[in-house]
Amino acid sequence: MYFKLVHKLLFACFATNCLPASQVLAQDTTVLLKEIVVSGLKSTRPSGTPLNISSLPVNVIRSNGSFNISDALAKLPGISQVTTGPGISKPVIRGLYGNRVTAVLSGLRFDNQQWQDEHGLGLNDMGIDRVEIIKGPVALLYGSEAIGGIINIIEETPAVANTMTGEFNTRLFSNTYGLYSEIGFKGASETKSWRLRAGINSNADYSDGDNKRILNSRFGGYYLKGSYGFHKNNWNSYNNFNSSLDNFGFITIDNQSAKKPDGRLSRSMDGPHHTVLLNTFSSQNTISLRSSTIKFNTGLQSNLRLENEGGNKISLEMLLSTFLYNIQWIKALNNTTELIAGNQFIFENNTNFGSRKIIPDANMIESGLSVFLKKTFDRLILETGIGTAIRNINTFETPTVNSPDRDIRPFNKTRPSVNGAFGVSFNPGDGLNFKINLSSGFRSGNLAELSSNGLHEGTLRWEIGDPDLKIEQNINSEISVNYSGSNFSVSAAGFYNHFNNYIFLNPSGTEYLGFDVFKYEQATAHLFGGEAGFGIHPERAKWLNYSASFSTVTGKLSKGDYLPFIPADKIQQQVTFSSTEKKTHSISFDISSDHVLAQTHPARFETSASAYTLLNGGASLSIHHPGRDITISLQANNILNKTYFDHLSRFKEYGIHNIGRNIAININYPFLTKTRKES
Repeated sequence: MYFKLVHKLLFACFATNCLPASQVLAQDTTVLLKEIVVSGLKSTRPSGTPLNISSLPVNVIRSNGSFNISDALAKLPGISQVTTGPGISKPVIRGLYGNRVTAVLSGLRFDNQQWQDEHGLGLNDMGIDRVEIIKGPVALLYGSEAIGGIINIIEETPAVANTMTGEFNTRLFSNTYGLYSEIGFKGASETKSWRLRAGINSNADYSDGDNKRILNSRFGGYYLKGSYGFHKNNWNSYNNFNSSLDNFGFITIDNQSAKKPDGRLSRSMDGPHHTVLLNTFSSQNTISLRSSTIKFNTGLQSNLRLENEGGNKISLEMLLSTFLYNIQWIKALNNTTELIAGNQFIFENNTNFGSRKIIPDANMIESGLSVFLKKTFDRLILETGIGTAIRNINTFETPTVNSPDRDIRPFNKTRPSVNGAFGVSFNPGDGLNFKINLSSGFRSGNLAELSSNGLHEGTLRWEIGDPDLKIEQNINSEISVNYSGSNFSVSAAGFYNHFNNYIFLNPSGTEYLGFDVFKYEQATAHLFGGEAGFGIHPERAKWLNYSASFSTVTGKLSKGDYLPFIPADKIQQQVTFSSTEKKTHSISFDISSDHVLAQTHPARFETSASAYTLLNGGASLSIHHPGRDITISLQANNILNKTYFDHLSRFKEYGIHNIGRNIAININYPFLTKTRKES
């Protein structure tokens, strides 16, 4: 397996200089060596931790023509997305997604019912500073389900003391005739800060590369976000509220022919659709003691999901309510050694209100304790830790799911686990960094995997769960090297991820009521692969920047079958030309390509996907004013209007192609900057 990986990475070094490919790339592992990240044990540079951490700033998300955060992340090496059209998508990190990847919002785990393939992550970039990604298990830091990595949404920084600012941001999308707009204000005094943002999103159906309209792929939403922070003596507190209401048109295997065409610009949700109402409250607190620090984050989350599956009525209605906290005690033992002890707790309740039910009412409780040690030598950083957690799932009798006439009855399951991590980051100097990391993660089956016994409307499969599924445990090993010099940068990373009791959906070969029966099963599995990146940024030609990357992942069961939803290998390249920054303005142009190789190793119920290449290009103009910059950017994705199937598109099995040419215009206008004079 390692020989195959080395062979692919060597091929990448050739391919990235000979073949066409994509957007945003080697910067994933080179430029980021200069940034501070907060997703590890503490805020540090990426070279200061063994974890594989990368970052995507909000200005890049805004300018690259992405419809949502998952869409933007998929342009990074090693990350893809499972899509149900451009509006519904969830990130895939090295072949893992859903309940194996944890989203973190305002310092807390975020659960948006990711157990269903057509449930998107549902988060946008309003009011954020950047998104940080950790590849690999981080269960000690973020609890179970952080088995494949995390997506950490970092909120925007508070306003500077004694100032108030306001900005307006809008984006237009040609393919969906879409509009996204938001307005925001924030201000601060010497001891307090606040912000308030509101946004709207509206998109019609998308068209593929043949200019064929995909009926009912429309989506839109309304967003509100606010915060209040204060500093009092040794206590810093930042409190957030986030609310969103999203609607997503829902395409099933037969509704392309069943739905009658309406106006091309129509946003009407009179057909099958999802409605998701999200509300989150969180409080992030830092208390400085005499010789240590306590960080305490706590919050409430409410996720209401309604589905209209036809007939102009709501048939499925689920409410997921969550209370959680994360507390850390940080103690410097000496100038080079730091101890961190933590406790994570989460309580979730799922309640059904609709006439159709696909998972039972249930309570889920998890609590974990962990201890970390970070030791810094002259050029060496060592991080190690151990933790234990216990998770309890208690389901209740729910009509049509686990009532007396059903095979799967209500159950109460408790699952303990033990996890560890060990990693080394070595910086010999001159921009060179080596990392070795070994870590484990765990995950119990979700409610669908444990208790399903019914028809999955989106795929017309009859799915049957198993309440006796064991804890899914993995051990991930990774080695990486990064070099960032004055004229070029290079990086490479390889990983091997071994799973015990990997949970997967498998066709049984039987039918029930005319539908194919699929059962959730377990087996030993492994994923292996890596990423390689290369960048040229000549010191004598600072107006030029070239970057390229290659990423690959293979996932197999011990018996030889391939895992589902494993992304195809991809090669990405980008060339950027930037003008010398002037006092009044700066401008840049870029051209890029994504070359996605054929996926010829599908799972048993998947089909292969052919290779394709997408050509992209963009331009950006910043107009400098005292205290603020106006930014206008244009991005054209799939310029040649290529008709293609992405392997991770859930529409592929319906014969529906991915989105065609899309031109996005983004305008960011800071219209207010006020400074209050001190008395």
